[in-house]
Amino acid sequence: MPQDIAFDLPFPVRTSPDAEGARRRNLRWVQQHRLVTGDQALAWYRSWDMPRLAACGFPYAQGPELDLCTDAMAFFFLFDDQFDGPLSRAPRDVARLCQSMIDIVHGTGPRRQADPCSAAFADLWRRSTDGAPPGWAARTAHEWEYYFAAHAHEAVNRCRAVPSDMERYLQVRRGVAGTALPVSLGERAAAITVPAVAFHSPHLRIMREITVDVTLMCNDVYSLEKEEARGDMDNLVLVIQHARGCSRQEAVAAARDEVHRHVTRFRQLAAEVPDMCRQVGLTGPQCAAVEAYVEVMTAWMSGYHLWETETARYRAAVDVLPDSGPGHFEKLLGSEPEQDSRP
Repeated sequence: MPQDIAFDLPFPVRTSPDAEGARRRNLRWVQQHRLVTGDQALAWYRSWDMPRLAACGFPYAQGPELDLCTDAMAFFFLFDDQFDGPLSRAPRDVARLCQSMIDIVHGTGPRRQADPCSAAFADLWRRSTDGAPPGWAARTAHEWEYYFAAHAHEAVNRCRAVPSDMERYLQVRRGVAGTALPVSLGERAAAITVPAVAFHSPHLRIMREITVDVTLMCNDVYSLEKEEARGDMDNLVLVIQHARGCSRQEAVAAARDEVHRHVTRFRQLAAEVPDMCRQVGLTGPQCAAVEAYVEVMTAWMSGYHLWETETARYRAAVDVLPDSGPGHFEKLLGSEPEQDSRP
């Protein structure tokens, strides 16, 4: 099974001391926002252990900061599951539904959200931007827009039923994975402001992209059986296997090698960051903020990796929910897809 594949991520794993508190508060949040209501849905959601993901992925966060990260993780996975089933091959409907989420980001949507996903996201967006630096809010708004918009292109790829090339795969996968957002949420939870001259340096831009790609590439291996059963095409293993005409085992090994190459490059760049900070004239506190930002990225990679090797979300998905129907117990988003769902 792909879940048995080991990835060598040489970054320490820590856990927030507020993990159990976040567990109680997150369960209350998903129920208050009607993201999880029925007994089956609740049991399945609990088996994912979202608070464990947040506590390990954001180990420096506690209280409201950890709650924001935990609730955001819950939203990501519950929202993603809404695009299994009929919506998975209805790109026009996906685009319409996701535009309503983008409207929330830009403040152009209705004041009252009609469905649980929209209401929950509006709450997340309000909490994350309350008192946030304008620069952080602006780029995070763009990251959310990319995340939502990419779902329609994932549906287009499902309709095509053939994996795309690596370049196009990464453009869609980086979007629907939303993995730039946890890094930004981590920056907010750690209460750091990275100077623009460092944030946009070649070092941190490449390291941030590596953080995104390592997370989604490992996830593609562990979620392969779940995604393949539901007709997903944007999976690294499937892309490699299709492009190279190789066996499944060879494709998984190639994915593992790709992760190793990325991690090696990340560590090389991290070693060069202090000199970069000196060269551009950062002060001591600014250098400390950059160092903390690097730790945000490493904590996310190591924490997410630990969680995905433990969660039942991937190990038990094809047993809990049949691949012939929707990948969720409860419908949380918008209306039913239209009959004409051609891309």
